[in-house]
Amino acid sequence: MLKRPRRNRKSEAIRSLVQETQLSAADFVAPLFVTDGPTEAIKNMPGILRYSGSDLIRHAEHLVSLGIQAIALFPCIDPSNKDELGSYAIRPDGLIPKTIRLLKETLPDLCIIADVALDPYTTHGHDGLLQGADVHNDLSVEVLAKQALVLAQSGADIIAPSDMMDG
Repeated sequence: MLKRPRRNRKSEAIRSLVQETQLSAADFVAPLFVTDGPTEAIKNMPGILRYSGSDLIRHAEHLVSLGIQAIALFPCIDPSNKDELGSYAIRPDGLIPKTIRLLKETLPDLCIIADVALDPYTTHGHDGLLQGADVHNDLSVEVLAKQALVLAQSGADIIAPSDMMDG
C-alpha cells in the first residue's frame, strides 16, 4: 500500500514542525574562558584560549561577525582571590561581573550566559561550601543565589546554574 503523508504538509505550522533540522551559527553558544591575567593557551584544549581584556572583546566581535549571537563565560580565577567560602564569586567588582559589563558596553546585543558555580572560586575546588568533610548545602545555596543576583545585576542575559545543590 502506498503512503502519501499529505497531512504533514497541509499547513505551514505542521510543515515547520516536521521539517529537517536546520542549524546556523545563530543556534550555537560559544564558550569563552576568561582570566584576569594575560591571554593564554589552555594546554589541555588545543586551539582554545583563556581571554583577557581587549583580546576578549576582539574575539567576541569576531564571533558576532560569524553570526554567533550568544556566549557562555567561564572564569579562571587567580588563586589569590580564592577562599574556603568562594567569596570572590559574589563581588560585583569580580572578574565575571566586570567582563559582563565590558562586553555589554561593546556588544549590547550579544547574549551573555553566566555560569553559577563555586568551584572556580573555592580553594578546595568543590562546587559546594564545606563544613568539615561535608557539603553545607544551605549556606552553599545562599551564596549561589547571591552570585546569580550579582551576575544578573551586571547584565547577564541568562543565568546558568551548573552548580546544582538542590537537585
